[in-house]
Amino acid sequence: MKKYLSILTMQIINNIAYPGDFLGRSISIATFIFIFAGLWGTTFTIANTDAINGLTFPNMVWYFMMAETLELGRPRINRTISEQVKNGEVAYILNKPYNFLLYHFSAGLGDGAVRMTLNLIVGSIVAWILAGASPAPLGWLMAFVTLIGAWILHFCFMALIGLTAFVVEETNSFELIYQKLVFILGGFLFPLDMFPTWLQNIAYALPFPYMMYAPARLFVKPDVDLFWRMLGGQAIWVAVFVFILAFVYQRSEKYLTVNGG
Repeated sequence: MKKYLSILTMQIINNIAYPGDFLGRSISIATFIFIFAGLWGTTFTIANTDAINGLTFPNMVWYFMMAETLELGRPRINRTISEQVKNGEVAYILNKPYNFLLYHFSAGLGDGAVRMTLNLIVGSIVAWILAGASPAPLGWLMAFVTLIGAWILHFCFMALIGLTAFVVEETNSFELIYQKLVFILGGFLFPLDMFPTWLQNIAYALPFPYMMYAPARLFVKPDVDLFWRMLGGQAIWVAVFVFILAFVYQRSEKYLTVNGG
């Protein structure tokens, strides 16, 4: 595991080496939170209520902050793999003495750790100014635990999309479809609490809520029963997608066409 830890460490160092770059990118989370806070503030004012489906205005702002932190910090290795296939670099990486997927997992984790940490700091400051104090410590703990499972699920999906580059090279269209599914059925734009019961049932039967809704919802309203339900769902879906990912990877190399290099 030392080589993968070295990859992770090197990726963190590479990000920290250019603070202006990731500081500039973190400005986006402040902008998004400000816009959504305005939208939800108007919604609560028009509805003339302090809570919608059990969620208050501060809940909604902090919910979106956590969801946006995860969205901006999730791995986008499909783009990296696609670029490596196009320029031929993938041929050299596949011949290195490490697992191709674990290499990208380590690199993505190092990149995501820096992005999410900074986004969490900047986002928390903005959310605190707009909506008041942060959620209870228990919410932070539950969110952190489920955030790990959510990130791994994101990685599995991005890796699966990335492996399609071995056949089609360009993966942006697949990522766009995946992103919209997470935005809607994953509870990014709206918590699942806002959905009708029949749509909630459909969403819970899919992996998307465990990738976004779980950490964000538990962050603002900690619930022990929901925590274990979300954690169990994450464990099941991680096991399923790790198996699928390993299966697809073993067979995808047969279809790889290397360009450039």
